[in-house]
Amino acid sequence: MTSVIFPSNWEKVELSDVALFQNGYAFKSSAYSDVGDFVIRIGNVQDKGINLNNPAYVNAKKLNAEKFRLSKGDILISLTGNVGRVAIIKEEHLPAVLNQRVAKVNFSSSMPSKFNYYLLRSNVVQSELLKCAKGAAQLNISTKDMDRLMVGIPSVAEQKIIAEKLDTLLAQVDSTKARLEKIPKFLKRFRQAVLAAAVNGKLTEEWRNEKKIPFKSWEIKKANDLCIKVQSGSTPTGNPFAQNGTIPFLKVYNIVNQKIDFNYKPQYITDEVHRARSKRSIAIPDDVLMNIVGPPLGKVAILTEQYPEWNINQAIALFRVDKEKLLSGFLYLILCEGSLVRDVMHETKGIVGQINISLTQCREALIPCPSLEEQQEIVRRVEQLFAYADTIEKQVNSALSRVNNLTQLILEKAFRGELTAQWRAENPELISGENSAAALLEKIKAERAVSTGKKGSRKKS
Repeated sequence: MTSVIFPSNWEKVELSDVALFQNGYAFKSSAYSDVGDFVIRIGNVQDKGINLNNPAYVNAKKLNAEKFRLSKGDILISLTGNVGRVAIIKEEHLPAVLNQRVAKVNFSSSMPSKFNYYLLRSNVVQSELLKCAKGAAQLNISTKDMDRLMVGIPSVAEQKIIAEKLDTLLAQVDSTKARLEKIPKFLKRFRQAVLAAAVNGKLTEEWRNEKKIPFKSWEIKKANDLCIKVQSGSTPTGNPFAQNGTIPFLKVYNIVNQKIDFNYKPQYITDEVHRARSKRSIAIPDDVLMNIVGPPLGKVAILTEQYPEWNINQAIALFRVDKEKLLSGFLYLILCEGSLVRDVMHETKGIVGQINISLTQCREALIPCPSLEEQQEIVRRVEQLFAYADTIEKQVNSALSRVNNLTQLILEKAFRGELTAQWRAENPELISGENSAAALLEKIKAERAVSTGKKGSRKKS
């Protein structure tokens, strides 16, 4: 039973007093066809509405399942998995029929449809629904449990006001969320633009002018001329991984967001295996790594000092710079910019579903090379600009988290009666007498008695 306190002029009732649930039909996959009635299954009921992906169709008439046919405006709720997802049937979904483990919620026609939809989405229903759900690996809830959920019902006039306020407020929330979700895409383009400016000289153009350094001081050289080693790793034979291993063994999946992430599926080899392996597989801090087997190609990282030595597999190429010619941080920016991969994509080879960049292509890759002083300035500026972008992204993610919680907070306020407190004070005639919530419930009870030929619904304890 819900612990929510509703306004005194609301009626606290079981959901079954104002709504009836209809379970779907157990359509067999053998009955599916390419055309016909759209089968609304669990996977089609999503938080943002009906998902049209991976559709299944049946001939409902042929299967004698006409009573499971859906209409525009029908409200559905999921009963399995992510229980409690609510969606409304739209014209674009029709013709459609209801599958098992999805229920249609038939509210009284006296109650506004939008109010009913928002009520089911609110925490007043959702929190109680989860308390009733059963199952470990996959949650399930029965319509009998749904029947007994307690809700607060205001007058029809107040229901309309609540629905209107929620339409306005939640549209503003959605608009704010949509704008925030665009910012990471802008930041991604910003970072790419910074990298492009870094490797073509534009980022330090003003800096060079101040120091009277001509752009022609930049040279274009092959990676092999700027690195003391460009080499891929190798795959150890047998079963070299050991619980007592101390040497980290890197695979492509350990390069995440252009950094080493060794927390995901870490594997170690023993020092004995490490020493016995080819020297080409040994990597050290400050080496620049890039995956050369994909897709995707071109994931880049600089090895940190987390370990004094690392070991890499054959899908990763190692670039060890000649520090008198090239900074590893500058080479990292060049590889992150991606021109090396773009320049050789038309020449890549591999088996079906896989593409490879050869070591020859890595060694002959053309690298723009300014002075070490300018390389250092470029790295500093990029790090500063990226730090700004990272700060903005953190703020955006924090704002998105608050906005995502805002929808439920607004719904909760609405169905506690807080959004319409002032409206009730200003309109007492619309919430009393024949316009009251109690009168509405009596009307619903009378309608049901007529339709079923029975007396009103059972009394509630």
